[in-house]
Amino acid sequence: MKSILIKDTTREEREQIIKESLDCGSGCENCSSCWLGGGSPFGIYQDYIDGKREISEINMTYMEQYRQNRMIK
Repeated sequence: MKSILIKDTTREEREQIIKESLDCGSGCENCSSCWLGGGSPFGIYQDYIDGKREISEINMTYMEQYRQNRMIK
């Protein structure tokens, strides 16, 4: 499996990684992830696409905010 780290990918590859990762095959109109407060699922990963933060960092931040807002430990 090819690395998905920013240093190992181009912007175009990162866009494709996110697109393929978030594609459930049903289209966004049937997706329920936006209600979690993240907004556009593609927008959440814009920093990764732009080469600013790794996917793992974005996921960690998102989960910390999700837990805090719902008082989940």
